[in-house]
Amino acid sequence: MQNLLHGLIGQGRSGARALLRAVYPPQCMTCNALVAQDGALCPQCWPKVPFIFGLCCDSCGLPLPGVDDGVPVQCDECLSLARPWDQGRAVMLYGDKARQLLLGLKYHDRLDFARPAGRWLARHAAPLVQPDMLIAPVPLHWLRFVKRRYNQAAVLSAAMAGELRLEHCPDLLIRNRYTGTQDGRGRMGRFANVADAFEPHPRNLHRLKRRHILLVDDVMTAGATFSSATETCLANGAASVRVIALARVARTD
Repeated sequence: MQNLLHGLIGQGRSGARALLRAVYPPQCMTCNALVAQDGALCPQCWPKVPFIFGLCCDSCGLPLPGVDDGVPVQCDECLSLARPWDQGRAVMLYGDKARQLLLGLKYHDRLDFARPAGRWLARHAAPLVQPDMLIAPVPLHWLRFVKRRYNQAAVLSAAMAGELRLEHCPDLLIRNRYTGTQDGRGRMGRFANVADAFEPHPRNLHRLKRRHILLVDDVMTAGATFSSATETCLANGAASVRVIALARVARTD
């Protein structure tokens, strides 16, 4: 064993990676099962993650019954509530396994989730991509950023932009006031809480002009945060805005 360790160390960086794999083999993102590579789900957990495939709402990504024949359709919520953005998608429905992934990324420093999540986001964002598109995250207020130390939406948007090879601007927008949590608020309360909560970062205002923008967030519920951020982009010269979230909450009210 000692000779093996000396041999691996002698191989430099590749040896160090091999040693790390020997000591800490890759595990499933949502359980302790061993998997072939980092950022993978085991065969038992993969079917339990509610990925969205097939026909979905063209505005929010909610899965819909029927066959996708290429004609855009909208869910009842988006038909009754005008969206300021052009199109929207989500990778998965918010549920037990999806919640586990999101909470790990958001509160437990599981930044290793970003790479696989970036791949999933890039795949679902394919219908949204426009020429010369600029990708940007929904920003955190600075008080929350200081507490959390990173913006999970920016981690996701950076990973997705890398997969799509599109320009990324992590501070395109700023949140100009502390809005607290949206939990426990009804639909109208959510919209009122984040109204006029965003503005362009003065340093990046010019990057909005006549650009197609793709906004990224971890979760979409009522769409209030996306709406407020979209309206800010459009009011400051964006050509169009599209949105994508890692998870979509299916409302039951």
